[in-house]
Amino acid sequence: MKPLCLIIFLSIVIQQSYLKLGADASSRDGFVRTKGVQFSLNGYPYYANGFNAYWLMYVASDPTQRPKISAAFQEASRHGLTVARTWAFSDGGYRPLQYSPGSYNEDMFQGLDFAIAEARRNGIKIILSFANNYVSFGGKKQYVDWARNQGRPVSSEDDFFTDSLVKDFYKNHIKAVLNRFNTFTKVQYKDDPTIMAWELMNEPRCPSDPTGRTIQAWITEMAAHVKSLDTNHLLEAGLEGFYCQSSPQSKTLNPPGQFGTDFIANNRIPGIDFVTAHSYPDEWFIDASEQFQMEFLNKWVDAHIQDAQNVLRKPIILAEFGKSTKKAGYSPAQRDLVFNTVYTKIYESAKRGGAAAGGLFWQLLGSGMDNFQDGYGIILGQSSSTVNVIAQQSRKLTLIRKIFARMINVEKWKRARGYGPVRKGGHDHNIPN
Repeated sequence: MKPLCLIIFLSIVIQQSYLKLGADASSRDGFVRTKGVQFSLNGYPYYANGFNAYWLMYVASDPTQRPKISAAFQEASRHGLTVARTWAFSDGGYRPLQYSPGSYNEDMFQGLDFAIAEARRNGIKIILSFANNYVSFGGKKQYVDWARNQGRPVSSEDDFFTDSLVKDFYKNHIKAVLNRFNTFTKVQYKDDPTIMAWELMNEPRCPSDPTGRTIQAWITEMAAHVKSLDTNHLLEAGLEGFYCQSSPQSKTLNPPGQFGTDFIANNRIPGIDFVTAHSYPDEWFIDASEQFQMEFLNKWVDAHIQDAQNVLRKPIILAEFGKSTKKAGYSPAQRDLVFNTVYTKIYESAKRGGAAAGGLFWQLLGSGMDNFQDGYGIILGQSSSTVNVIAQQSRKLTLIRKIFARMINVEKWKRARGYGPVRKGGHDHNIPN
């Protein structure tokens, strides 16, 4: 009878773990944490299979357009996507969030409120970025212009990272976002588990200092600032993954250019909880052959997952990747190959309890959003082979999470019954092939 009782008990445990995972899917019930090289939500591994949608706040700031936000999140949820990355900035210019330092557009902030509320309703977590490297939506140039207008002796966009007044403007913006009271959920952003993480900047670069020291100092200062205001949420820097002086042997992997970031050193900074990399071989090597671009993609993703696992010992998200339909010679099969390559590498790491914790494709669009189409946009409601690839990855990562949950619960039961110890130091399990 004992073996039969054990089987019955374990079946109950497994069933309960599935039910608990269903509850965990809600973004209302817990903050995402890191545990070793993995993300964890309510004690179980968590995977960030999701998308970029920079336009959420902008579109939702017009109440008549909010059904597009709701529909996009509903489609994402139906396809098993768990994380959305978007902007919590729009500085100066047309329909800004921040008119001038510390002066905010309430309509735009309510658009962001709505987007977060809809993510919560659909069980999707949000990554919010505080600023842009580029001039679109203001960027670091707008901050430098504001400081210059107040008499500061700044001349370069890269003064964003060093000028004391500019840094004060930026820190105040962080404080405004963290302390924002959501008009729909009635929860302050810094207390809302719907938000998975903050991002210091979208793709920070400082080409005037190719050593990476300027951005190293800036990330160190700003990470400490964020953590002094909010200990609930994870933080990442927004890096693309370019190597520099701390790993000279890896610099040969970089695309051409001077970036002023250091993937290894920047991500070792205390307060940076997880690692990001972006990959656009069709932009970085625009005249190269498809074969060369795919060879680069394979090497780039492999190197960053390995460094996250073995050097940094932190989870990694491939936070931007995609394939433009506007490039010469494009075919849907090429895009599917890019997605399958990235997703396969994430899955192979994840199923072994490794550091690869997800990928966010660029970008999700909804129906009737042709003006946002940059060649990378994917509409989940329009059937395509790439949409099928995305949904398949969601199913695979969900299955991994369920298997890990079962293993964790069985180990807890065994420990409680005196059958053996629970493994320490994170979810160090292997899922058989």
